[in-house]
Amino acid sequence: MLLTPRLATLRLGFGQHMFMLLLSMKEGVNQKTLSEQLMVDKTTTAKAIRKLESEGYIHKEIDPIDLRNHKIFLTDTGKAVVPKILDALAEVMEIGTKGMSAEEYIELMRLLNIILNNLNNHVQTQDSNDSIEKGT
Repeated sequence: MLLTPRLATLRLGFGQHMFMLLLSMKEGVNQKTLSEQLMVDKTTTAKAIRKLESEGYIHKEIDPIDLRNHKIFLTDTGKAVVPKILDALAEVMEIGTKGMSAEEYIELMRLLNIILNNLNNHVQTQDSNDSIEKGT
């Protein structure tokens, strides 16, 4: 609720900032990798990519190694938006961590990383089990 209005002027919908930030760190990944890294389903990723491409924030190139895939890159416009996203996130984070010591914040991040890793491992295990059950 706090982040969405701060990103509205950038024409970014809910969650699309995550794709932009990941691409700013790992340009040239494909949609499957984006889905896996952000732990979102393929449909959500496809919609976000279409929107970001229509806004001129990203462009796709055919992967020369696997012609079925597209590598995704930030455009210059997309690169210029990333600092604004980071500023908006910092504002919201400042509101959310008010009254919290640096040590408490570090501990919170440590605990959230444990939870995130546990959830990610569970999803990976589920995917492996599903593939085994399907015989793929």
